[in-house]
Amino acid sequence: MSDTEEKTFTGRLQAILDAEAAAVRNIPLSPAYDKAVNLIVDKVNRQHGKLVTSGMGKAGQIALNIATTFCSTGTPAVCLHPSEAQHGDLGILQPNDVLLLLSNSGKTREILELVDLARNLYPQIPFIVITGDDKSPLAEAADVTLFTGGAPEVCPLGLTPTTSTTVMTVMGDLLVVSVMERIGFTVEEYAKRHHGGYLGHKSKQAAANK
Repeated sequence: MSDTEEKTFTGRLQAILDAEAAAVRNIPLSPAYDKAVNLIVDKVNRQHGKLVTSGMGKAGQIALNIATTFCSTGTPAVCLHPSEAQHGDLGILQPNDVLLLLSNSGKTREILELVDLARNLYPQIPFIVITGDDKSPLAEAADVTLFTGGAPEVCPLGLTPTTSTTVMTVMGDLLVVSVMERIGFTVEEYAKRHHGGYLGHKSKQAAANK
């Protein structure tokens, strides 16, 4: 690669970084976050329900990451695959659960069907939506809608989930950290849930030194 080609390539990489960073900085913050956190704390941490996350495709992978992060920080959560829900896995739902659904388009068929199935089982079950279209069918049916800002994907085709999944991950972090702060989650409690690896060792040391 020539110096000119290398500079062109590096410049393109910087443009991608700048676009994704801008999308994160421009996530719309609204009172909906407080409502979402209150729902999770009330139903899961106080009434002993759980957070059930779901998404299809790449959004489903982010939903799984959000669920596991909540689990390790004191809020029980599971990830429910929307297709498997139609084949019996819907039974994981209980009356005090909260659904957190991810769909960039807000029109994902399997997620819309999951809403209907869940409400048929438990009509009062609340759900929070993270979406790139706050006027979509999913957003309009939600109890709480968290809008990503709808930034375009950095994929050269404008199709592959890239920017949207980055923003969804950050929005999941906003919810996780806010709930941790609301429930006063401590390093001692973290150590009880995280026994292996470097983080387990580090949290045990921190708890012992307090």
